[in-house]
Amino acid sequence: MEWKILFVDDEPNVLQGLRRMLRPIRREWTFHFCAGAQEALQLLDQEPVDVVVSDMRMPGIDGAQFLLEVKRRHPDIIRIALSGYSEEDLILRAVRSAHQYLAKPCDPEKLKATIERVKTLRALLGERALRELVSSVETLPSLPSLYEQIMEELESDDPSLKRVGEIISRDVGMTAKILQLVNSAFFGLSRHVGSPEQAVTLLGLNTVKTLVLSTQIFSQFEEGRFPPGHMDQLWTHSLNTALCAKTIALEAGAETMIVEDAFMAAMLHDVGKLILMHALPEREALALERSAATNDPLWKSEEELLNATHAEVGAYLLGVWGLPDNIVEAVAFHHFPSRCPHREFSALTAVHIADLMDYALHGGPSYQGPNLADQVYLADLGILGRLKECKRACSEVFQQQ
Repeated sequence: MEWKILFVDDEPNVLQGLRRMLRPIRREWTFHFCAGAQEALQLLDQEPVDVVVSDMRMPGIDGAQFLLEVKRRHPDIIRIALSGYSEEDLILRAVRSAHQYLAKPCDPEKLKATIERVKTLRALLGERALRELVSSVETLPSLPSLYEQIMEELESDDPSLKRVGEIISRDVGMTAKILQLVNSAFFGLSRHVGSPEQAVTLLGLNTVKTLVLSTQIFSQFEEGRFPPGHMDQLWTHSLNTALCAKTIALEAGAETMIVEDAFMAAMLHDVGKLILMHALPEREALALERSAATNDPLWKSEEELLNATHAEVGAYLLGVWGLPDNIVEAVAFHHFPSRCPHREFSALTAVHIADLMDYALHGGPSYQGPNLADQVYLADLGILGRLKECKRACSEVFQQQ
């Protein structure tokens, strides 16, 4: 199906430049150009569009207000901010309204790659209603204890950047959100980041304080919204899997970037559970109950009840947020890495094995059945016969903790 992209900018010269820039690919997609938010909203009410790319500084309804209205009226549309301005107030408002942020002047290949990537992600979630739900997510809820810790640290007289980074690195929702900000160009930092601690250092303490205390990029999970203990188990499993993934990547002699990505991807591999627990608590609770009762993997119950798995839901949101491909792939395929087109040791490999290791060593979360090894994939990489070594190495790491 042909994709439709809407560009919104109040400067005619900018729109003309975009037309020229996009001319070589006009046969691939359909483009619409509007000279302001009001005109764009009228078009959206009449014409289905897949992606909106909007300037931030416009008279009347500015870009942040416009994108929030797009989110309210058309939640399935991917929202991208495109701006040449670096004023912090504009950027902070864009954080709540845009999935990604691209800086002007925008390289046409970068823009094309961003849209192509989003188009590929659509294949993960076939149901429009589920895509709308996931695309509407602004923040992912944190454990109340960790949320209180970071608020207390940032509101203290002498907050520590190191301490803030450590707290974020222990929380699934905070880690995902902070990576969205540094992997898109929101703060001019679009680059590879090896850890939440590094991300916090790049953003700086003042920016982090503003994001957390004023813009409220983090939120607290509401007590009573889900069965007690499930959230704690999800966090424990995520942290355990992250430690195992890092250990497995180191044991394999992987380069530093793969080791870092393995840890981050493992921390986020079950972020889809968090999204579903927050957005569809009753249906996810039913899937968890069925999985625990039948001792089947959770993804199997989710497919039956939701027509999608937590792996697909998590990967879709992280991809829409602009996180790196290798992390998105690791989340998407961590149950079935053989479905990924790439066949080399990667963050995905480490996460798949690490997920198995946490079940082998700790039993995994009690609310679901065990996951299964993708034996074909592991055999292709020559790792199937080394799982005992992986288990030993991971066990030693936990003993040292």
